[in-house]
Amino acid sequence: MSELCRWLHEQLEQLPLIKFPFKLESLPENGIYFFYEDGEFWGHDGEKLRIVRVGTHRDGNFRSRIKEHFLLDEAWMNFDKNKPKPSDRSIFRKNIGRALLNKEKDNYLKIWEIDFTTKRNRELWGNKRDVEKEKKIEEKITKILREKFSFRFIILDPYVERIGSKGLERPLIGTLASCKLCKPSFNWLGNYSPVKKIRESGLWLVQHLKSCPISEKDREIILKAVEETNKRMKTTQ
Repeated sequence: MSELCRWLHEQLEQLPLIKFPFKLESLPENGIYFFYEDGEFWGHDGEKLRIVRVGTHRDGNFRSRIKEHFLLDEAWMNFDKNKPKPSDRSIFRKNIGRALLNKEKDNYLKIWEIDFTTKRNRELWGNKRDVEKEKKIEEKITKILREKFSFRFIILDPYVERIGSKGLERPLIGTLASCKLCKPSFNWLGNYSPVKKIRESGLWLVQHLKSCPISEKDREIILKAVEETNKRMKTTQ
């Protein structure tokens, strides 16, 4: 399992590492992204950044997911108790917020957990919200993501399934989660997560952690995707 993890990291190393600020229009409409985090290194010799999150999207929604994670639309900060906060639309942001609050032993974690994208939850719990506090937390999350995180991506042909039981996302996560060598650092923020799966896996993920690792067929798809992604990115630069 650990050798597959090493292989995956090494293949992706051929791709550019994208940091904020970046041009959203330079990103693909479909693909899979791999997040890295400053201070988090792989366990396969040397100090290369390790993958801390794998993500994908519904068809044509790649840019929207990245836009939500990095909060590229500042208008999303203009929320009130009757509107969802940005982290209700990005589980990545939600998990970082959970860790921040839990680290401070802040009881507001109970309210943070609530999904305010639903009208019912807004009606039931909206009066319990401290919107100004939420905005400060969201600002911290944005700062962390923009300063400490970077990502790579592979562009996939439309016929390649990304999500679901046959999707490539599942074995990619399974490969990383099963690696015995890639471990979180002592200072990793995720160590403070109230979510056990995040703490134990060292990944900002809770789904597909027990999935089977990438197969030979998956490796062929990844190799082709890395090659094609590099070609397309060179032609757009």
